[in-house]
Amino acid sequence: MASKRKLESKPKQKPKRLYLIDGAGFYYRAYYGIRHNLTAADGTPTNATYGFATMFRKIIRDEKPDAIAIALDSREKTFRHEMYPEYKANRDAMPEDLAVQIPYIERMIKAHNVAILKKPGLEADDLLACATQRAVKHGYDVTIVTGDKDLMQLVTDRVTVLDPMKDKRIDPAGVKEKFGVPPELLGDMLALMGDKSDNIPGVPGVGEKTALALINEHGNLENVLKNTDKIKRPKLRQSLIDHAQDARLSRNLVELKTDLDMEMDIGSWQLPEPDTGKLKKLFAELNFKSLITELAESATELGGEKQSEPASLEASAVSEVKAEYSAVLTQKELKKLCVLLESSKGFAVDTETTSTEPMNAKLVGLSFSVSGSVSSSASEYKAYYVPVAHDYEGAPKQLSKKEALKTLKPVLENPKIEKYGQNIKYDKLVLAREGVDLHPVSFDTMVASYLLSPEDRRHGLGYIAQKYMGYKMVEYKDVAGKGAKEIPFSHVEVPTAADYSAEDADMTLRLTGILKKLLEKENLNSLYYDIELPLIDVLCGMEKNGILIDTRMLMDYSIELEKKLHQIEKEIYAAAGEEFNINSPKQLSEIFFEKLKLPTVRKTKTGYSTDQKTLETLAVNHPLPALILRYRTLSKLKSTYVDPLPQLVNAETGRIHTSFNQAVTATGRLSSSSPNLQNIPVRTEEGREIRRAFHADEGCKLISADYSQIELRILAHLSGDELLLESFKNDEDVHTRTAREIFGALAAGKPTSEMRRAAKAVNFGIIYGQTAFGLSRELGIGRGEAQSYIDSYFVRYRGVKEFIDETIERARKDLFVATIWGRRRKLPDLKSSNRNVREMAQRMAVNTIVQGSAADLIKLAMLKIGRMFAKTNTRMLLQVHDELIFESPDAELNGAAKKIKQAMETAADFSVPLKVKVSIGKNWGELN
Repeated sequence: MASKRKLESKPKQKPKRLYLIDGAGFYYRAYYGIRHNLTAADGTPTNATYGFATMFRKIIRDEKPDAIAIALDSREKTFRHEMYPEYKANRDAMPEDLAVQIPYIERMIKAHNVAILKKPGLEADDLLACATQRAVKHGYDVTIVTGDKDLMQLVTDRVTVLDPMKDKRIDPAGVKEKFGVPPELLGDMLALMGDKSDNIPGVPGVGEKTALALINEHGNLENVLKNTDKIKRPKLRQSLIDHAQDARLSRNLVELKTDLDMEMDIGSWQLPEPDTGKLKKLFAELNFKSLITELAESATELGGEKQSEPASLEASAVSEVKAEYSAVLTQKELKKLCVLLESSKGFAVDTETTSTEPMNAKLVGLSFSVSGSVSSSASEYKAYYVPVAHDYEGAPKQLSKKEALKTLKPVLENPKIEKYGQNIKYDKLVLAREGVDLHPVSFDTMVASYLLSPEDRRHGLGYIAQKYMGYKMVEYKDVAGKGAKEIPFSHVEVPTAADYSAEDADMTLRLTGILKKLLEKENLNSLYYDIELPLIDVLCGMEKNGILIDTRMLMDYSIELEKKLHQIEKEIYAAAGEEFNINSPKQLSEIFFEKLKLPTVRKTKTGYSTDQKTLETLAVNHPLPALILRYRTLSKLKSTYVDPLPQLVNAETGRIHTSFNQAVTATGRLSSSSPNLQNIPVRTEEGREIRRAFHADEGCKLISADYSQIELRILAHLSGDELLLESFKNDEDVHTRTAREIFGALAAGKPTSEMRRAAKAVNFGIIYGQTAFGLSRELGIGRGEAQSYIDSYFVRYRGVKEFIDETIERARKDLFVATIWGRRRKLPDLKSSNRNVREMAQRMAVNTIVQGSAADLIKLAMLKIGRMFAKTNTRMLLQVHDELIFESPDAELNGAAKKIKQAMETAADFSVPLKVKVSIGKNWGELN
């Protein structure tokens, strides 16, 4: 009998995957999602272009589509405008600084050789709909990359929507979950609701919930309109009868057209190879350094050839340079490492711990990188990891933390050997808690990066390594995971941890050499080595000192605030005439603008604004906005301070330990985090009550030393204005003097309190570049009257006017400004084609010089006082804007207060006297 053969069936071929990108959605999201001070060297805004490029390249890299195309809108009116002339009539014009970026975005797309779908008179949504239908007929599975709800109508079992901002893919079930109806009924629901942003009328009184209920009850739009007699709510029934034609019109407006008379060669949309030469040229023109680096590293993933030359604009890439990384597991190996460290001029050090909070962190390991000098060739770099607390099954035997630190302590504390770090304050604090004084701190790459580019929002090691070296580092999440899958670093396998941590030390050492040269080149050495670097030790001491709080008092106050909030809730519901979710901007907007018919103030992407400025404006029309403002204020104080602060008390010290950040604000001011103690309101009773919870230890008092009108004094010094100089030299009330100058004969004798208030607003408004509009809002006066105050000020204070004009003129030429001590801030927006952006940069120019100089001054005072009290029991605890808080034993109190005042008033030699107000109390609320 013949044997039987099993016939193998051919595996079914998977459909090709086409990705269609909603270009307009992409560039609007990029424009609003990325900071607006991102510009090219010539001042051209680039935030939307950069965001578009990164999102687009991420789609290609992560999704690896078989084919791709991008749909863009054209400027011409469409058939919808013929159908309904008011279509999109409420839409604001495209922002000018976005419009100038569209050509660059199209250049970027073309350089990727990706098909662009664009035709006069057609909207991108319709192009996407038509392309989707044709692609499915050609056997493709389609993914539409968008966040636009209208395009959800196209979702089927072959078509999904990918929202790149939320990283979420939506299928038919997802549409039903999101909107309550399947994709084929979404258009009917949208027609009933209408759309304010597109000016689609819909049916008045029908919101999302009502529309959903109507569709679910009657099946579709036509059935709703045919069965109005079955609708029980009289007002809704009549609205549907009266506006049936509006509903049908709206249905036609939201319907996406799939039968366009337009050729689409889908076969030519296969993922192409990009023109890396054109892309590199464009990215260099726009100063996209990280994207140039990415081209060099991952062009092969996009179908192009890997770049051979360095990708960074600022330094040679080190991607191909291999250093030696090794784990140190025995005492013999550790001693050998110590000999190497002791023979060096300096080394980089980094700690691995259990927490990002240094006062709670426990040491897991230390890494070191060393070479003959920081300018040595790359091949000489070596890095070592000393694990001391890795705890997982199969972990190798390690040195105990105690024996490792005992061996390392002499070299870590050796004053003759330089220590370099990335955010070294953290490592210094961690080691201090282990009894090791990391000294001397000779370089911090994070602080150096910040001084070189204060406008950057990131100064992490990975970011600056890529920026200055073209090198992409291993990220923490790559070794420890993230989210629910994240493991403690102590559970990371030692070989993996060694490579990760040693790389941190290695890159820190290399960057030390690079950034040292750049600081010198940019004339930032004095600011760095005389102020910022030595300040690290002072801040480290302040963070370690911490401050006591009365937890019982705060818990009692939380109950009191809860009662106040419940009472305000009742008042809000009474004023609104119904209960609603007070924390929902959407519901609040409906109450304000639909029910109460209050005037709209400002429109946002999602509707009409209900932010603080809007509520302040609306408060003159109705009591509800003022109640909402009060509710928000109390709720924020409770959730931000009153409730969390007791939970933040350190179990070991019994104190609150905030972190002071040197590399955050563009002006040089320190910021505070975990918790932020700089934003506790000082002028409200609630804020003062919270401050009363911060108190001195037994046998001690708190001392507050606060610079008086420091920014106005700096303005007087910089401008040389005779009237300002005279006021401060004669110790006059500068606001009273300004009131006399502005109001003239009206202020003869003693100006009224309202005149002084107006003068004070003008004095400080000048520093912050306040406009007549802003001043009018602050004082509750007309814009014309506000402008007259400003004009009168500049007539009398000519030196200030000249200083402002000269500052702006010099900044336009240099595209940066500098403080008295040389702190720089780049302002490329001074050449922006957008007037609003340009004028904002002009205001920043003046404010940065004045506020930045004030920030530098208080840092100098902190350094002086830190040295003064190094061997006393008086301790610096907090820095809040122009104020310093100390804790001093009663025996030292009066002498310490006098020394602090003198040190602050003599921290710099100005043409006007510096004045410091000192107060003493048992708690912070008693001060000032």
